[in-house]
Amino acid sequence: MNRFQPNFIGGREARVRYLDSDFQIMVQGDFVRCAVSGKPITIDQLKYWDVELQEAYATAEISMQRYLEKIKT
Repeated sequence: MNRFQPNFIGGREARVRYLDSDFQIMVQGDFVRCAVSGKPITIDQLKYWDVELQEAYATAEISMQRYLEKIKT
């Protein structure tokens, strides 16, 4: 397995600042962790996050779950 295969998670965890339609890498790394599942997400696969909570999510379903939890409070 090499680093260009989609299931490869190796290296360092990145520190990211989530913006409205983009993100800024504050500390270089190869992945971030899903705030709900803890699953690693490679930077090139990062698609879902919450700007207000500054959290990343592995899937759209997890993102929606967190959004629904947030609006209940």
